[in-house]
Amino acid sequence: MCGIAGWVGSAPPDLLPAMLRQLKHRGPDGEGSRLEPGAALGMTRLAIIDLVTGAQPMANEDASLWIVFNGEIYNYRELRPALEARGHRFATRSDTEVILHAFEEAGEACVERLRGMFALAIWDGRRRRLFVARDRLGKKPFYYWHRDGLFLFASELKALLCHPAVGRELDWPALHHYLAFGYTPGGRSIFAGVAKLPPGHTAVLEDGALRVRRYWELPPPPAAAAARPAPEELAHRVREELSEAVRLRLASDVPLGVFLSGGIDSSAVVASMRAVTSGRIATYSIGFGAGTPSWDELPYARAVAARFETDHHEEVLEPSVAALVPAVVDHLDEPFADSSAIPTWVVAQATARSVKVALSGIGGDETFAGYPRYAGVGLSEAWRRVPRPLRAAAARAAAPFARDAETSGNWPDRARRFLAGAEEPLPERYLGWTRFFGDAALRELATPALAARLGGDVAARQRAAFARAGFGDPRDGAFRVDLATYLPDDLLVLADRMAMAHSLELRAPFCDHRLVEWSLGLPPAAKMGRVATKTLLRRAFAAVLPPAVLAHAKQGFGVPLGRWLRGPLAPLADDLLAPARVRARGLFAPAAVERLRREHASGARAHGDRLWTLMVLELWMRAHLDARGAWSLR
Repeated sequence: MCGIAGWVGSAPPDLLPAMLRQLKHRGPDGEGSRLEPGAALGMTRLAIIDLVTGAQPMANEDASLWIVFNGEIYNYRELRPALEARGHRFATRSDTEVILHAFEEAGEACVERLRGMFALAIWDGRRRRLFVARDRLGKKPFYYWHRDGLFLFASELKALLCHPAVGRELDWPALHHYLAFGYTPGGRSIFAGVAKLPPGHTAVLEDGALRVRRYWELPPPPAAAAARPAPEELAHRVREELSEAVRLRLASDVPLGVFLSGGIDSSAVVASMRAVTSGRIATYSIGFGAGTPSWDELPYARAVAARFETDHHEEVLEPSVAALVPAVVDHLDEPFADSSAIPTWVVAQATARSVKVALSGIGGDETFAGYPRYAGVGLSEAWRRVPRPLRAAAARAAAPFARDAETSGNWPDRARRFLAGAEEPLPERYLGWTRFFGDAALRELATPALAARLGGDVAARQRAAFARAGFGDPRDGAFRVDLATYLPDDLLVLADRMAMAHSLELRAPFCDHRLVEWSLGLPPAAKMGRVATKTLLRRAFAAVLPPAVLAHAKQGFGVPLGRWLRGPLAPLADDLLAPARVRARGLFAPAAVERLRREHASGARAHGDRLWTLMVLELWMRAHLDARGAWSLR
């Protein structure tokens, strides 16, 4: 695990050290570089596997190829014997060298043999050719900038900004996507000209031209309905698949732990870990203190820790959270409105005090139907069969009286959004539930200057993913939307940045591509009930997890943001969203922002996520644009 950076073309010799300084948090254990005329590779290393001989950049036998690699290849021990049989000689025990020899053997197709998380670059000095690749689900980041004969790449955006030619002009479609969904889209970044290599893609740079190729995507639904195994057989298969994914992710030459939220996903990871190892398991959990029972899952985490006899650690995130916000925003590099980044930062910080590697339950909801909105898809189809006048009357009747709740579920808000979107067709109905600001809300919020820059289909990728739904069940489309967009562009981004900010490697067994492929071969009805979510995963672990963990409703890894915005975060909101400040920025109508703040303060509506989206953007612009004189709406 490390940070990687480099270039092909002509660049100042002091650029690479500057880029690597920006990535030191990703790899504090060592640093390496390879410079030759017209090319450079560099890395900062977090030593996990082959602590002695695994340094990078790494070369093949004749030094014709050089690689820098961020991530872990979990099946590298299985790949190595076949490569040795083909005559490849190994000088290390590392997974990095396995990639290098696999590339010699199979060229670009080598990535199809890799099971793991990775972002890598291989320089062929003889052919003057750069090959780059990113893992299937996008666990590891890869940013690049390509202009005027120079190709720059790095693990994080901040490293690219070390080159003076990389500008800070906003990418307006990316900003539009941020306002709609809370994160920038895969393939783009917040700065015009800086791109991300999409998940499941490789690219080749040769003679100044960049050729990008997709090597993996979510598999289509089965062509024909197969006989569904019995529930007990399916449950057994789930345990097998997850246990294998966990087993592979235990490969490490340093101690590792588990993020244990107390929910079914991380609890299943701990149970699977205990099934494949009798050794010490360290678990790490976070709570939110008194008065937040709907957010705090510490009692469930303690029950799991006791059941599997783990070495359990807890942190409580107190209202001094405001002091964390600038550091969290800084390490994300781009505007990012998922407030789960805050508790992820805290639990990563606590975990990194004693281990370098941690497993996480990220991906369990997308893979095994865990979000309540998946049930909403089926319910909304049934609701549309109710006569339209009755639906309209119900929506009108509910709107004035459904006061939002100070709970993680906030069912009044969910019910209001469900009824409000009932007249929309799918997938618009589903996408509306996932948006922070819908089109109508953005029209009210944006100033004319901003509105002139917002356009195009902001949900095109989500809509395309939904279109591949199978089994005659729209819930399969919802799974695909989240696996193709929300998981890689939001959850895996915050997991990587918040963990690596503390030099911690995070591994996600539920994001194993084979497990994802298998789960998408199951009809939605096999994974969830008509209303109940994650029924298959619960059945699979019913015999080993504490009953209270199996029975309690999903809480998610969120924070009591709405309450904090009325309390400890109120001064920060007052500063960032003051009418004069909003007016001077020129992006949003002060009256629209004040309405959101007023309704939230009174408790009439829960606008926590929307206000947080605006606050993070303002904080990010101050740090990344204003401080460098780079902001102008003109």
